[in-house]
Amino acid sequence: MCAQVDRMSGGRVELGLGAGWYEREHTSYGIPFPPAPERFDRLEEQLAVITGLWRTPVGESFSYRGDHYQLVDAPALPKPVQLPAPPIIVGGRGPKRTPELAARYADEFNMPFKSVAETARAYQRVAEACDRTGRVGAGEPPLLLSAGVVVALGRTDAEAQRRAAPLHVKSALPPEDPVVGSPAQLVERLGEFAAIGASRIHLRLIDFHDLDHLELIAGEVLPQL
Repeated sequence: MCAQVDRMSGGRVELGLGAGWYEREHTSYGIPFPPAPERFDRLEEQLAVITGLWRTPVGESFSYRGDHYQLVDAPALPKPVQLPAPPIIVGGRGPKRTPELAARYADEFNMPFKSVAETARAYQRVAEACDRTGRVGAGEPPLLLSAGVVVALGRTDAEAQRRAAPLHVKSALPPEDPVVGSPAQLVERLGEFAAIGASRIHLRLIDFHDLDHLELIAGEVLPQL
C-alpha cells in the first residue's frame, strides 16, 4: 500500500511504524494486542520485511523466515518511486528496543510531544544505539532526529487559551509538553530543540478546521526558522 501511494504521489510518502500502545483501540477493532515484548518482536520483523522488499532489485525475489512472518520468493512488487525506499520513521519513549530499531532500520527517529530535556535523553540513547549497531561509519546516512510539539498559539493570550481548551479534556494520550502562547514562544521552543540536535519538527494542531491558526504559524513562525 505504501509503495503504491508513493507512486501515485510522485514520491511523497514517509512510513511511520510502531509497536502499538493503546490497547482499547485494538480491542475496539478486533486487532490482537499481545504483551509488549511480542509486539516489539513483531515490529522488528516487520521492519526487516518492509526494508527487504523495498531494497530487492526488480526481477529478483525476497524470502524471509522469522518467528512471526515468513515470506517465500516474494516478487517484491510494487516498487516505490523513492530510492532506495521511502523514509521510515521510528519513534517513542522506549529506552531499549526503540533506539536499537531506529538505529538499524529507520531514516528518522522521532520523540513525540515531550519536553526538551526528555527528548535530549532519548536522542542520546539513539546515538549510543547507532554506535553499538555500527551505523556510524558504515556508509549509512546519519539518522535524522525530530520531535513533535503540540501547539496552541494566538495573537492574544485569550486566543491561545481558547485554542488550548481541548488540551484540558481527559484523554488517553500520554502527558505532553505543549506550547500555549505566542508565535515567539514557539520559535523559542524550536530553537531549544535545534540546540539538542533536532532538524525536523512535527507540529500537532488541535483543530484542523482552524485555518487561521495555520496561517498564524506560517506567517509568524516559519519566516524565523
